[in-house]
Order: sequence, then structure tokens, then C-alpha cells
Amino acid sequence: MTHITSQEMSETEMMLSGYGLTFAEFTYRMPDYKNVLNSFSWQLFDLAPDYPKLFKFIEFWQENIEGPLHHVRFSHRKMIAPGEWRNCVGEFTVH
Repeated sequence: MTHITSQEMSETEMMLSGYGLTFAEFTYRMPDYKNVLNSFSWQLFDLAPDYPKLFKFIEFWQENIEGPLHHVRFSHRKMIAPGEWRNCVGEFTVH
């Protein structure tokens, strides 16, 4: 059995597989001006409750970017819940 990564799936396939839209706002200190806070917004499809992509990005930030994180705020919303989607095989137009 082959494993399909999220990079190989369309957005619809990801949503049907349980992925939801995750929005994160990173507030960080400027490297040369420690008293100045700046923000960076990021949005992607990720899996709750573990958020593997979000935490991988946070690790990348801490290892490779000079501006230390002050805090991260994020929200997550499943775009398609099981009760909101149904397969429609046909459509009839009534006058």
C-alpha cells in the first residue's frame, strides 16, 4: 500500500481526509532591535490536534531565523465536516 503525502493530494482530497485550514500569527522580536515586535501570518492545511506542519515550521523558525519568537497564536477550522458533504450523482432541473 502506498502512502500519499499531503503534497500529492488536492485541497479537496485533503479536506475529505481530515485536514483543516490552520491560520497562525507569529509575533517575534527584531534581531537588531529586541524591544520591537513584528508579526508574520501563515496559512496552510494541517491535521488537528497534532498540527505536524505547524510545529515543524516553528522548529524551523527557532533553528534558522534570527528573530526570536515572542508568541504564536493559531486557529484551525475543518472546511468540510462529515455531515456537510454528500456525493451527488445527478441533478434535475424543475421548471
